[in-house]
Order: sequence, then C-alpha cells, then structure tokens
Amino acid sequence: MNYILSDASHRNAFLPFTFTRPICEIRIGIDTIREKWASMLGNSCSALTEEYLQEKFPLVTEADNVVINASFIPDINLVKAVSELGVGELLMGEEEWIAYRTTRVSKEVTPDAFVIISLNEECLQLRNTWDIFSLNGKVLEADFERITAGRYSAPISPTNSLIKEERIFLEDGAKVEHSILNAKNGPIYIGRNAEIMEGCMVRGGFAMGPDSIMKMGAKIYGPTTVGPSCKIGGEVNNVVIFGYSSKSHEGFLGNAVLGEWCNLGADTNNSNLKNNYAMVKLWSYDSERFEPTGLQFCGLMMGDHSKTAINTVINTGTVIGVSVNLYSAGFPRNYIPSYSWGGANGFSTYRTNKAFETAVAAMARRGVEFDDVEERMLEHVFDSPGPTEIIQLKTPSQ
Repeated sequence: MNYILSDASHRNAFLPFTFTRPICEIRIGIDTIREKWASMLGNSCSALTEEYLQEKFPLVTEADNVVINASFIPDINLVKAVSELGVGELLMGEEEWIAYRTTRVSKEVTPDAFVIISLNEECLQLRNTWDIFSLNGKVLEADFERITAGRYSAPISPTNSLIKEERIFLEDGAKVEHSILNAKNGPIYIGRNAEIMEGCMVRGGFAMGPDSIMKMGAKIYGPTTVGPSCKIGGEVNNVVIFGYSSKSHEGFLGNAVLGEWCNLGADTNNSNLKNNYAMVKLWSYDSERFEPTGLQFCGLMMGDHSKTAINTVINTGTVIGVSVNLYSAGFPRNYIPSYSWGGANGFSTYRTNKAFETAVAAMARRGVEFDDVEERMLEHVFDSPGPTEIIQLKTPSQ
C-alpha cells in the first residue's frame, strides 16, 4: 500500500511551524512524525499538504492509498488498525477520522462515504503547538524503546557520571566526556556523531540528533529534544528544537519550540511563567487573537529562520513567525509576525532580499544549500498577510 500523511484540517493549529513544513515533518520525541510512521509501517510516507509546500514535500499517489491524519502519533495498536483497513474503509477515533483507504486522495473527508471502523482504544494526538513540548516526554519514551530495541549502546566514556546507565544510549560516533547523565526520570539518547562537551549536566528524558553539539557547562532539564545539527548551551528546560538551530550561549529557554535555522543570541532569555502565576495565552493564527492554553508554564514558539540578538528578553507565551530578526532592549510583543525586523521599540518589514542573504549564509555553515525551492516557499510566506496589518495588536489580557 501507498501511505500518505495528511495535514487534514489541523494545519493552522501548528503555525508558525507549518508555514514551512507539513504536520508530518514536526519533530517530537526523537524523530519526526513521518519518520515514526515510516518506521512502524515498514514503508515510506509522503505528505498531503498546502500546494506551495508540495514542491519541497512531494505527494506520491498510487492506485491503492492509505491516507493518515498526521496529527496522530503512531503506536503498535494504531499502526495495526491502519494497516488492516480495506478499500473504502475509514478508521474513526473518538472525535475525528484517523485514516482511510482509497483510490482517490483528498484532504477533505466525508465519513458518510466510507465504511466506518471505530478505534476503541486511546491514541495520542497533537492538537496545538504547545502539545509538542507538553507531550514530548511521553513520545520520547516510546521512541527510545522503538529505536533502541535489541541494540546495544556505543561505549560510554568512564570519565562521565551515569545514573541509570541502562537507559542511556549512544549511537556510533557520539562523544561524551566529563559530564553527568541522569536517566532516572527519562531515557537519554545521543545521536550519531553528536557531542556533549565537558561539564554538562543532562537530566532525561533527553534526545540529541546526529551531528549536534552541547557546549561546555550546559544545564539540560527534560523532557527535551534537540534535532540534528544543532548547537545547545546555557539552561534549557522542556524544549523541542526541530533541527539546524543554535542556542549556544548562556540564557534560559523553557517550555518552548524552535523550528529550523533559528539562532538565539548570547544571553537571550525567555519567560515561561507569568509573574501572577496565571494561565498563559498564545496567539492563534486561526482566530487571530490570543487563546488560552490551559498551561501555567509556556514560553516561546519560534518559526524557521528567525533570530534574536544578544541580551534579548522574550515574554511568557510569545509566538514568533518565520524570518524574524528580533533585537533591542525591553520586552517585545507576545506575537511577532513573519518578516518583522525590530523589537520593543517597534518593527519594520524584513525584506526578502536581506532575509535570504542571511538564510544563504546560515545554511552554508551547516553544509546545506539555500535553493530555489526553499526560496519560493519562503516567498510565499512573505506574500501572506504581513506585519503592517497587525503590528499594533495589544498584548493578551492579564
């Protein structure tokens, strides 16, 4: 069968991250949602997403297709139910469809057109951006068991202090020296050729992607995920970084999600708790207003290619779009639209020629080319409703 992961109707709930990727390319736990489904199905998966994203993430259709709602995280029972679907059957969860098998692929699904198969078991679903860090620990545990099953860790240097060593796994080429790794509260997974420098303290659950680097003296609280080719340092608590991003220096980052090609300048700090301990509101691209998260701890959501300068301070519950350049003293707004340039004293539009120059340089440092496909995708994001229309929005009510 041909497997397709669909954004369904959930794409707007995961902006700004889905400006530049389908839902299935969101990283949570150790790998992306697409990689989880492909691993457990034993088959590749393509994406059904927005038309402008399909050039980078092409859709593959065949005569027999299983279309899966990409907001669902696979487990053994869910994968079994999906793979047993017959043509014309639709797997239904408690509130919405999970998957269907068809000869005609569409994001819009009419359940009445299918034979309904009810799933009578609980399954994990992402519904909002903050679920990415809130559910990260649970997903990380499952990923660790799946990826390390029947395998042995690469040798761990005796210079390290290890707690619950059987829950610590290093891929080939990973390097860790003179650090403390504590897997009592969650597993620790270090990817191929990743490095943890001297003097780091890591409390699991924690996952570190291939070729990433943890700088000396870092303090990491789980559950935290750092994707491939990242640099991480300072103090980090319950954070997911998709990949190719840097938070190399001192400063606190907590209860946050960063996309790809982001950079936090030295001593950038985000607040993850309001002074009055109230529940946090986040900007919703769907309703175009601040909506309650139901969380007391919620920090930063930062889209791809966004940057902060040294000593930047970020308010509790801040959403930053794609290709934002944030600087200057004081707290900026809790919502900063894509292609904004400035800070607490105001913003101007970050023009694409300048933004793309930065992207070319940043990606080259990781050995990745900024190609025409990437440029057209980011041009589309720029041409979407921009900062001049909404920059005067008030911060959420207290």
